[in-house]
Amino acid sequence: MILNEKLELFKLAIKGKKIAILGIGRSNIPAITFLKGLGAVISARDKDKQVLEKYPELRKIDIEIILGENYLLNLDKFDYILRSPGIKPFLPEIEDAVKKGVKLTSEIEFLMELAPCKVIGVTGSDGKTTTTTLISKFLEKEGYKVWLGGNIGKSIFADIDKITRKDIIVLELSSFQLMTLRHSPNISVITNISPNHLDYHRSFEEYVLAKANIFFKHGRNDILVLNEDDKYTEKYLTILKDNKIQSKIRKFSIKSSVSNGVYFDNNEIVYKNNSDIIKICNLEDVKLVGMHNIANICAAASAVIDMVSVKSIKDVVSTFNGVEHRMEFVKNINGVNYYNDSIASSPTRTIAGLTSFKDKVILIAGGYDKHIPYDVIGGYILDKVKLLLLVGATSTKIKEAVINEASRRNIDYTDVIKIKEFNTLKECVDYAFKNAEDGDNVIMSPASASFDMYKDFEERGNYFKKLVNEL
Repeated sequence: MILNEKLELFKLAIKGKKIAILGIGRSNIPAITFLKGLGAVISARDKDKQVLEKYPELRKIDIEIILGENYLLNLDKFDYILRSPGIKPFLPEIEDAVKKGVKLTSEIEFLMELAPCKVIGVTGSDGKTTTTTLISKFLEKEGYKVWLGGNIGKSIFADIDKITRKDIIVLELSSFQLMTLRHSPNISVITNISPNHLDYHRSFEEYVLAKANIFFKHGRNDILVLNEDDKYTEKYLTILKDNKIQSKIRKFSIKSSVSNGVYFDNNEIVYKNNSDIIKICNLEDVKLVGMHNIANICAAASAVIDMVSVKSIKDVVSTFNGVEHRMEFVKNINGVNYYNDSIASSPTRTIAGLTSFKDKVILIAGGYDKHIPYDVIGGYILDKVKLLLLVGATSTKIKEAVINEASRRNIDYTDVIKIKEFNTLKECVDYAFKNAEDGDNVIMSPASASFDMYKDFEERGNYFKKLVNEL
């Protein structure tokens, strides 16, 4: 019996096809190997000349490898261009090849096209990783076999022939991945929208519309989960209406009740379906800290509330500590708590972390500049931070946001906060260690991407943890 007819047809169609894979990383090496094994002719390309030093296992695969400035040459000679998320789809070389008939796709696109089972996708500016992880844990608790991927977990596409109809695929999807997506998940979640990745997108409007691709191909049996508290929800509802997209809408909220979805009310998380209200758990049952995480729980529960029991949801939220690098407790040294929030690559994510603490904290922030505004963070830093330690390209923007907010309040910022700037994260950690007092919380929550000094937020977070553990 054929388990996945779409996959079998794909295997026949892809044999002998020429595929240019743009962007090489450890996460897509399994996909390269898989496609090569199906008989595709692979040309793996990357601007980074050091790829083979980083990933020597590539040498064992019989494929063409082109590195350096000329990695985009002759793309019009291929049948497919498989784009990694970090490669902009509107590069002239890619656009020219597409005009000549080359199919632009991605690993996620192949996966969505060939999946034999239900697919759940999560996007948004903040909270994607926690929400995606919660969804997978709710489903696993209920007994489902879950394949976790996208921006989280490992490459699923290379394991597509192991996925059955009864399984569920859960994906964290970035705007980079969604830009060219031609298939939408069966259940789609948008956590929230705020300015982000404006170093990549040509405008904020493009970023907002890229997120809409997560539901643009929905049918009447598909589900879209939206944030009642987010101002861009109205825009997405208008897109649905204008394009006659018939998604079933569910909403979540931490500020008000919703007619169909999960919300927070009077220290309880509850599910409402028209007139029926079912209590899920009390706030005291939740192990995660902060109202932003209550919103993540509401979003995740809204996505799968008809697939899992209330008991499964409660069991998970009462034991789940959070994902690595998301306000992760590292160590207590001399009465001082150190937290790794490296995943906070935008101001709104850092704001969410700061508001989780009752007392003022010591904040380490700064990093790669994605060309997003920082004015929104100034007031929160004045209110929630007593010592601000800055490093990286966005240091000036963050400091200016604080100074400008203090000026707006007609106060001298030096009366309420001390700001120091450094060249390295190690210098920040050392200064925090020397100046923190018993009972303080030291938080590394950059409000910025990591690419100025690190490969990704994980590398940055792991380095921070190493520094703290060496104190």
